[in-house]
Amino acid sequence: MAEGAACTEEGTVEQKPTCLIVLGMAGSGKTTFVQRITAHLNAVDMRPYVINLDPAVTHVPFPVNIDIRDTVKYKEVMKQYGLGPNGGIVTSLNLFATRFDQVMEFIDKQGSKSRFVIMDTPGQIEVFTWSASGTIITEALASTYPTIVVYVMDVAKSTNPVTFMSNMLYACSILYKSKLPFIVVMNKTDIVKHTFAVEWMQDFETFHDALNSETSYASNLTRSMSLVLDEFYQNLRTVGVSAVTGDGVVEFFSAVNSAVGEYNREYLPMYEQLMKDKLEKESKETEDNLERFKQDHAGSSSSTSSSVKEKLKGHKIIIGARDENSDTSDDEADFEAEDEMREAATFKNIILKSNAPVDQT
Repeated sequence: MAEGAACTEEGTVEQKPTCLIVLGMAGSGKTTFVQRITAHLNAVDMRPYVINLDPAVTHVPFPVNIDIRDTVKYKEVMKQYGLGPNGGIVTSLNLFATRFDQVMEFIDKQGSKSRFVIMDTPGQIEVFTWSASGTIITEALASTYPTIVVYVMDVAKSTNPVTFMSNMLYACSILYKSKLPFIVVMNKTDIVKHTFAVEWMQDFETFHDALNSETSYASNLTRSMSLVLDEFYQNLRTVGVSAVTGDGVVEFFSAVNSAVGEYNREYLPMYEQLMKDKLEKESKETEDNLERFKQDHAGSSSSTSSSVKEKLKGHKIIIGARDENSDTSDDEADFEAEDEMREAATFKNIILKSNAPVDQT
């Protein structure tokens, strides 16, 4: 069975597309890399489903199926909310994320036609990585499809060991935040080969030798941090690629296939367990609320019943037709006796007046 495939209840194979979330620092060649892999997939008759998530880009050098700029107008958002460039990008992404369920529906429909879904993110990497909208989009994809995070770094600018360490720290932070299979693409190998970076990750002493020429505080910090990242390097997938010439693209997709296998083995069960725990928690909360309601209702009914019983204490309750010969209550008897006395007194006065002598003078 192909990677990313799943069996339905009828036993047929359902092919799920693999989602590639492409991240990278400004100027790392991220968009050029997306253009290259998109062209490669089209060339081998595996047309991808491409989504642009950068609302501020003026030109997209590859065909896109969904473009955030068609939904959210970046400059209008800045003008309406009085925001700067970065604030406008964050707000545009947040607005787009509120409709991401529709994007998921489109991906669902195209799942049988496209094996890969490629997402190009904003050049300001922190806008997507550390925003609520970035988390919503990433988790929505990862809970449904095999999802890989691709971190593009400029290998030509990473020949300095301090700069290299900065890139690796950022990659490490994204890995642990996303909790997804991770690939580091060392771009621009047509300028500088990436072999030195691979050697630095594999040989601790070699990296320290490169740091000996640095005497700044940053170099001392880098030397200490290199010990921390040693475990991070061990299971890290790295691929050298030239987005300009296309070198390394085949190796990149080999790494993607390996990452999809890792997703199915390790990450998918984790996401399924998280979803199961969430549903169980919601179900338990519903049951607790229902039980609390029943207890409150039962307590209220009991209290009302006790109050009524207290008020009716000492009173005689007669059920059914009233017997004409039945005794009346004490209050009714007293009232009738007083009424009879008043009638008798009135009748007596009338008799006395009628028997009185008439004055004939």
